[in-house]
Amino acid sequence: MRRLLFTLLTAILLTSCAGDSDTFTLKGTANNFEDGTEIYVYSVKGTNQPKVIDTITITKGAFEATYPKSDTLSVNYLTVKNMRANIVYFPENEDMEATLYKDSIGSSFVSGGKQNDSFRTFSKKMRSINEQKQADIKEFREAQASGDTATVKKIQEENLALSEQETEYKKEFINNNKNSLFSVMLLSEMLTRKAMTAEEANDVLDNLSPKVAASPIVKQIEAMIANAKKADIGSMAPNFSAPTPEGETLALKDAMGKYTIIDFWASWCKPCRRENPNVVKVYEKYHDKGLNIISVSLDRQKQKDKWIKAIADDNMDWYHVSNLQFWQDPIARQYNVRAIPATFLLDENGKIIDKDLRGPALGAKMESLLGSK
Repeated sequence: MRRLLFTLLTAILLTSCAGDSDTFTLKGTANNFEDGTEIYVYSVKGTNQPKVIDTITITKGAFEATYPKSDTLSVNYLTVKNMRANIVYFPENEDMEATLYKDSIGSSFVSGGKQNDSFRTFSKKMRSINEQKQADIKEFREAQASGDTATVKKIQEENLALSEQETEYKKEFINNNKNSLFSVMLLSEMLTRKAMTAEEANDVLDNLSPKVAASPIVKQIEAMIANAKKADIGSMAPNFSAPTPEGETLALKDAMGKYTIIDFWASWCKPCRRENPNVVKVYEKYHDKGLNIISVSLDRQKQKDKWIKAIADDNMDWYHVSNLQFWQDPIARQYNVRAIPATFLLDENGKIIDKDLRGPALGAKMESLLGSK
């Protein structure tokens, strides 16, 4: 009998251990939801499209499901039927708890595991910043409508400071959570917006765990960094050629001066058009001293007439090319341009010596290189 009890106890323990090692549970409370409401569980692995992996039904304000543990990193999210918001979470082979609010689905969350807890902290911070931005927008519009220029200027300064605060918080979050999939996703977004440099991104990648480093998104970031370095300060500017407004082909090497600005813009880009008078002023002052400009337009295929008209309207009397391929322009991709206006300043050998100089900074740079007279 003692041997039989020992055998049964051992079997139970082994079964329990096997369960603990092979599966994890997602339990949830769903406040104010009707019985029978369906929750769809989506999973995104690597760079694949979201895929429904389960449907859970709410019963008496609760739901529960069990899933196999996996060494593959993924980001999952819950979507309640007929509701738009997604509740993002990161499976970490640990039991998790979801809290869903019908009247405030955007405040719903999943806890359990370091990634989910840090993601919730991040989401709260971003929600606070976005609420402040919305309040600023409302106050800005009211001040604009009433002609209160002092308040308009104050709000603009506050908004700039808020944006800088957001960027710094995201960088801090990434550096403090280097081995989370979400940090890598955030890093990709920051690098795309040029809110982080290739060097800063490299520092993060160098400290990832082997598991995170092997994820497909890291491979994408590595490719982005390699591409960014091709057009970084200190690198030789990649050569290119494209059609001019007259239909001829012009190469960068044929447009070079003592100093050359490659200017990415488009006729539809309002910030570009606002910057153009400043570029014209700099060009007229320094062209005879050796400054050349070649503008690369990101206009669309059916916008050639608008491109040509904008050149004339803005008095852009220098070299122009465009493939008329919008954001698919091969030159923009070659130079890792993801926002316009964007500029690259080259020396006479074609080396990139500065980037994204606008307003007074552009004039000051050219004065330091070519003098004030």
